[in-house]
Amino acid sequence: MKVDNAWLVRQLERPKGRVDVVVDTDTYNEIDDQYALAYLIKSEDKLNLQAIYAAPFSNKKCALPGEGMEKSYEEIMRILTLMEREDLKKLVKRGSCEYLADASTPVPSEAARDLVQRAMEHTPENPLYVIAIAVITNVVSAILMKPEIKERIVVIWLGGQAHWWPENREFNLIQDITAARVLFGCGVPVVQLPCMGVVSQFRVSGPELEHHLRGKNKLCDYLVDVTVNEALEDQGNVTWSRIIWDVTAVAWLLDERFEKDCLVHSPVPEYDDQYALNSTNHLIKYVYHIERDQLLADLFEKLTK
Repeated sequence: MKVDNAWLVRQLERPKGRVDVVVDTDTYNEIDDQYALAYLIKSEDKLNLQAIYAAPFSNKKCALPGEGMEKSYEEIMRILTLMEREDLKKLVKRGSCEYLADASTPVPSEAARDLVQRAMEHTPENPLYVIAIAVITNVVSAILMKPEIKERIVVIWLGGQAHWWPENREFNLIQDITAARVLFGCGVPVVQLPCMGVVSQFRVSGPELEHHLRGKNKLCDYLVDVTVNEALEDQGNVTWSRIIWDVTAVAWLLDERFEKDCLVHSPVPEYDDQYALNSTNHLIKYVYHIERDQLLADLFEKLTK
């Protein structure tokens, strides 16, 4: 589709000052969403949290996407309890229980309807920032329900692999490739944080967690425990490090020191685990490097407040 690239370039500039955000998260899927959600909440000076959406997922933890969404909803509530933020629980909305059946039919949900409503309260000059750290079904469903919101939101999505990576079989993308194709093709302003080859740089080790987080507060102890347990279960040795992927999507809005990005032509995820790259496609913002040490220091400082 024809999109005004000059307009996209303006929309994809990092905002100055405090902005309204919503976050779409499959919080029970792994351990990184918990860090990202807490980091967002602890960044109130720059991020005005409007809503938290539970996203679907399906893997060894949850066989069906609806079960994954419900478990994520429960995990969001658990994090808010640990943070003693009961006031935020009213912002949590349940997302879809299934993935898109085709590229034109949305999956209705409380989250998608809430996103439409909040987006329509914003303007192109004052957009709503959508931090998406899960399968993109909820967000794309909202776009399909009300295409006008494309001009009123900026989507920051952690999904897909680096454009040079030999395959594109990434968890957030492959669960609903149809939704990902709509996202990259519809002309909404997108900031992409690719997983392998880029965000995979953002690792933390067990000794770092024990030193910086252990004993600081209930949330920090919980984060250390779930991270250690999952790392040892997955890798079975004491020399592990863990990628905390989703923190990087929040960080893009906070400080340009944390990440390097550039404008590229929007890729099209294909069904064969590859991108179709076309230099005539509209522009997106593409993160290509994470300043790991600086971002990790900021994360630890905020989590231990």
